[in-house]
Amino acid sequence: MTVYGYHNSHEQFAPARLLSLAKRADAAGFRVASASDHFHPWSEAEQGQSGFVWSWLGAAMEATSLSFRTVSCPGWRYHPAILAQAGATLSAMYPERLWMALGSGQLLNEGIAGVNWPAKDARNAHLLECVEVMRALWAGETVTHRGRVTVEGARLYSRPEVPPLAIGAAVSEATARWCGTWADGLITVGAADRSRTRAVIDAFREGGGEGKPVCVQAKIGWDETRDAALEGAWREWRTNILPGDVPWEIRTPRQFQEATCHVTPEDVASAVFVSEDLDAQADHIRDFAEMGADEVMIHNVAPNQEAFIDAFGDRVLPRLKEA
Repeated sequence: MTVYGYHNSHEQFAPARLLSLAKRADAAGFRVASASDHFHPWSEAEQGQSGFVWSWLGAAMEATSLSFRTVSCPGWRYHPAILAQAGATLSAMYPERLWMALGSGQLLNEGIAGVNWPAKDARNAHLLECVEVMRALWAGETVTHRGRVTVEGARLYSRPEVPPLAIGAAVSEATARWCGTWADGLITVGAADRSRTRAVIDAFREGGGEGKPVCVQAKIGWDETRDAALEGAWREWRTNILPGDVPWEIRTPRQFQEATCHVTPEDVASAVFVSEDLDAQADHIRDFAEMGADEVMIHNVAPNQEAFIDAFGDRVLPRLKEA
């Protein structure tokens, strides 16, 4: 059975409001949640937030019954031993409620470490070294590693009985296929064009991911009218629809705003499923379950979060569970 979750967008909302929203989502019937891990938001004017997810997760896991998934990049602003320690502590306190999704990173966030941002293949190699270090630490090993990342005599003394899953984050078929070779599962984006999501999931399975869990983060825009949904999605999320490798190479929120100054609301609707119709939203989300997604995190990119949680809890989640 596919389970449905609520996405906590730290770029869009202040941490205290997000905690309130997570509790509301828990009460409304969402069973899992995802939370973004950003240092910078995508835009300054419209979003303008970026709480520290690893502080926030402790509060959210204590205040709710939800299991959480978050995408982080080890090796740049986070040393992999520190990220492994963060995941180990939460997993010891809240057993088997955390999946650590790990990706090759985005300059918007990792650039604060002053890195000479490498090409994608080098970032992938860097990520894999970090994942190997983290898994060794979770296994109780004392780790010394000198490669793309350096670790000297690190050991975790507070460890969970069951370590968190190391989920691969991918938005392209090539990366998903590569993740299939090492990751415990996949997390990807569910776009308006569902065929793209299906291709990424298929590539993960072909690369070695058959039988491993798949999590899809469904990007939608919902409000009581289509005009309101479209306007909210455009205002909050137009910086997120750049194609190809561009989103991973831009350094600042201001540059994202400049790069997307000509994006129209209908451009956003080509990337985000925008509809005021709750039945249509349920059908769209169900498609990801039919692709074999074990978890679908619903991210309403518009700002009306309380109304969204209530409406989807009342009308959409029951319909999804009946299918």
